[in-house]
Amino acid sequence: MSQGSLTGKVAMITGATAKRGMGHAIALRLAGEGADIIVVDRAKVAPSLFPGDEGWRGLEEEIEEIEALGRKAMAIEMDISKADSVNKGVAAAVAKFGRIDILVNCAAIRGTPNLDLVDGDEKEWQALFEVNSLGPFIISKAVIKQMIKRGEGGKIVHFASVAGRMGAKGNAAYAASKWAVIGLIQSLALEVAQHKINVNGICPGMIVTNLRDHHMVAGAKKQGISVDEFRQNEYDMVSKAIPIGRIGQVDDISNVVSFLVSSQADYLTGQSINVCGGIRMD
Repeated sequence: MSQGSLTGKVAMITGATAKRGMGHAIALRLAGEGADIIVVDRAKVAPSLFPGDEGWRGLEEEIEEIEALGRKAMAIEMDISKADSVNKGVAAAVAKFGRIDILVNCAAIRGTPNLDLVDGDEKEWQALFEVNSLGPFIISKAVIKQMIKRGEGGKIVHFASVAGRMGAKGNAAYAASKWAVIGLIQSLALEVAQHKINVNGICPGMIVTNLRDHHMVAGAKKQGISVDEFRQNEYDMVSKAIPIGRIGQVDDISNVVSFLVSSQADYLTGQSINVCGGIRMD
């Protein structure tokens, strides 16, 4: 989208504190297109294991980046799986900006990778569903109420995953929680279409982010190599299975989100779009 295409809009982005996260990239992209930004996460700072990220200050630094683009910004510590936390955070955002036109819900947790269901733990399943599935419901409810009350429509983008379209060996809990998000997107889109609120989703494939940092540490330790070496080996291996031939970058995601929250997507709703280099096409 062009610079200024979102002027006058206010966007809330959850899951925004990781330096290399999709939420961070989306916040900066939408700010660059003219939107004022509310960055949300349950922690002020998320550590990054990438070289050079040691001094990252999380939400505080993001606010500075957004304001440097000439936009207003606000940071909220919010747990999207807790209604009280969400209602308080949304109320604070509306009190400051008067509106929320755009919700991009990136917040999610990964769980233990490569863990077969028979070895899984009920508490981890519950935690994944509370954040990844219940969370989108809770924050949608709070934001949509004020969108409907204002009567000017809105855009909502929830993050599912290509794992929400197919089984994922060793990642059943994560996959199941993301299948639920796709169902929510379709159902919610039908419910709020009359209010000119568009609800769509993103299904990322393998993207270079901080989400798998702990997996990288565990894998590197198991193989007796550095985290950077393990990460590069995994990226090289995965790239060979992707038709486009490379791992995705956060800008690949923010490009699609930019379209979905713009007026150019006014006739698009209830869709969950694969952004995965062609590894999944349904």
